[in-house]
Amino acid sequence: MEELANEHLEHAEHAEHAMHTGNNFMVKVSATIAVLAVLAAVIASLETIETGQAISEKNDAVLMQAQASDQWAYYQAKSIKQHLYAIAAGTNSEHTADYQKQAARYEDQTRDLQKKAEELEHKRDEKLALSNKHEEKHHGLTLAATLVHISIAVATIAIIAKGQKWPWYAAIVLGAAGAGKAALSYLA
Repeated sequence: MEELANEHLEHAEHAEHAMHTGNNFMVKVSATIAVLAVLAAVIASLETIETGQAISEKNDAVLMQAQASDQWAYYQAKSIKQHLYAIAAGTNSEHTADYQKQAARYEDQTRDLQKKAEELEHKRDEKLALSNKHEEKHHGLTLAATLVHISIAVATIAIIAKGQKWPWYAAIVLGAAGAGKAALSYLA
């Protein structure tokens, strides 16, 4: 990470030297580098936000899964009790009515527990889908940031090569491609 910070300082140093030459083209290249550096910082910030949101949504999905698992375990316990009362009702004629009543009560409870568990699983699936969407945005923004960083390096070549214009044009194209990719990724 420190290497990247030093790289930007080096590019800024080249741009500063170019500005002092009084060469109008070099001033344009220096300004282009400054704009691209700001663009790279904005894209990197958006990338970080998307990463955080992807992790948060995934954590929420894990929580929903744990809650759904708890509901299913509770459902199974109630279902076992329901079946035990149903069996008892079929074998003991003295308490058959009471056992059938208990079995019916547990059947209602298991139905409610099943509904809650399925709702939690549905919410889990929604959270996972949101997490995946944020991850896709993150990957697109990573590519965009890379293109902008490359454009900064290419623009610096125009300064080092003492006024060669092709690197500056290439840097503008790469920077525009990075900005376009960032917009498409973030707004998708």
